[in-house]
Order: sequence, then structure tokens, then C-alpha cells
Amino acid sequence: MRALFIVNPQATTTTPRSRDVIVGAIARDVDLRVAVTEYRDHARELARDAAADGYELVISLGGDGTVNEVVNGLLSTPSELTRPSYAALPGGSANVFIRALGLPTDPVEATGAVLEGLRSGRNRTVGLGRITSDEDDRYFTFCAGFGWDADVVREVERQRRAGRRASPALYISIATKLFMQGTIRDPGLTVEVPGHDPVSDLYFALVTNTTPWTYAGSVPVQPTPRSRFELGLDAFALTQLHTVRVARLLRRMMSHKGLKPYGRGYVTWHDQPSMTISARRPRAFQIDGEYLGMRKRVNFQSIPKALRMIG
Repeated sequence: MRALFIVNPQATTTTPRSRDVIVGAIARDVDLRVAVTEYRDHARELARDAAADGYELVISLGGDGTVNEVVNGLLSTPSELTRPSYAALPGGSANVFIRALGLPTDPVEATGAVLEGLRSGRNRTVGLGRITSDEDDRYFTFCAGFGWDADVVREVERQRRAGRRASPALYISIATKLFMQGTIRDPGLTVEVPGHDPVSDLYFALVTNTTPWTYAGSVPVQPTPRSRFELGLDAFALTQLHTVRVARLLRRMMSHKGLKPYGRGYVTWHDQPSMTISARRPRAFQIDGEYLGMRKRVNFQSIPKALRMIG
């Protein structure tokens, strides 16, 4: 089997030595070529061309941003070619998609799980989410957010460019700061789901393809705990932004069972094939922890059995 190993050199949880160990282990089982990303969307380009270059498997080492690029590249495989299978190894600060798949958070242990899957022929197909708008036509693996969390992602990316290291503590501190400053207090979002009445005057809206939404360190944060790769899309939205109520909701999201489907201060939707979120004025928007910019209207669609995963 020919495999392309896409490595993000900025991966925060690996060292050159550990990457060499991982490459050596994989190369014993497959005909491996290593490609190191050099710029944003480079992983997407490499994955898009993998089938034409004769690869049957694409492996990546990086965070959720790298995973998103690879997935979008693989989903761009020309229809006349066989799309390669995919195996993702954790290299970022959160690795939400990889952890949701049940893989170990240690990249060396995850490599072992992927190799076991290759040897036994164990694989699974997962559904993805797709967004379309005037500016976008992209896939996401675990979440897309309008408002508060996208504002947080935007600020984290700004601080990373200035030299800060992304960490759960950085995300939490920025989220708290934005909340206390009141810059996110705009109830201008509307969620439209076919077959349901539109819900307006929302402060923050999140669409998920699995659970959790994110992690606070090792603790999963679950606003939509019923969300699964095998189902349609789920969504969560805040109808109130009182400090005490939001604190209670966050505490419930971090409990073992996650947030209940119904409650005060929020609304949820479960297992939906499609939905649309619109804003009265442009709001910050993100997918898989990557800030895309300001958006006024985004369409969401569930894409079942979109990708074959190894491990």
C-alpha cells in the first residue's frame, strides 16, 4: 500500500524525534512518502492530489486545523478516481476530531492503533458537515460556530501569530474576557431548520457533527451530547446571556452526561439533515476551530458516510 504522510511542522505535541519514531513505525508497514506542510491550505492541496499521485492512504500529524484541510482535500478527489482512506494522528492542543473517534491522545500510541487497524482491515465511515455561503463551500468534521466561540478563535489566532502558544488556558481566558467585556452580547442570530419554526434573537449558535464540542483540558464540553458521526447535524443556541445562567450551562456541559436537550436559556436541535443560520449583521464564524471571517448567512448540510477512516 502506498501512503502519503502529511506532517504539520508546527504540531504542538510532538518533537522531531517523536516524529521520526512515528515515520519509522509506519514505514515498516506501508510504502510511505512524507510531505511537510509549508503554508496554510498546503495540507488540503496535498490531500486533493493524493489519489492522482497513486496513494491509497493519507495519514496526517497535526491539530484540528490540519485535519480539516486534509478532509477538504480528500473530498475534492476527482470523481473518476478512488478516494484514499484517511488516518489522523494527534499533534495539536485539542485534537477534538481524533479524540471523538476514540483514538489515544498520545501520537505514538495513536500510531499503534492506526497500524493495528491497517493490519486487521479495521475501518469505519464517518459523516461530515458541509457549509455553503456566498464565500464558502467547505466541510467540517466536528463543529461550526457563529458568534462567541468564533470571536474566541479569531483572538487566539491573532495571539498565536504574535507568538503565544495555543492552550486550553488561553481559550478559556479569552472566552471569559470577551464575555465580561460584553462584546458578544448581540442577539442577532436566527436558526432555520426545515420542518420547524425559525428561532430568532439568539446570542450564539453552534452546529455539531459529533460530541464533544471541545475540551477544557481533559474534560469534554458537551452542549449536544447526542451528536454522532453516524447521524445528521445537531445544533445549540443561547437565548439568554445572563452571567449566572451561562455559568450553570457551562457546568452542565462539562458534566458526564452533558447538557439536556431542553432547558432555560438555550435551544437545541438533533439529527437534522440541514439548517441555516443567519445574522442581522455580519458575525464571526469558525469551523473546526479555524476562523473563516465575518458571515451573514451560512447553510449547513449533513453528508452521511463521507469518509473512510482507519484506526
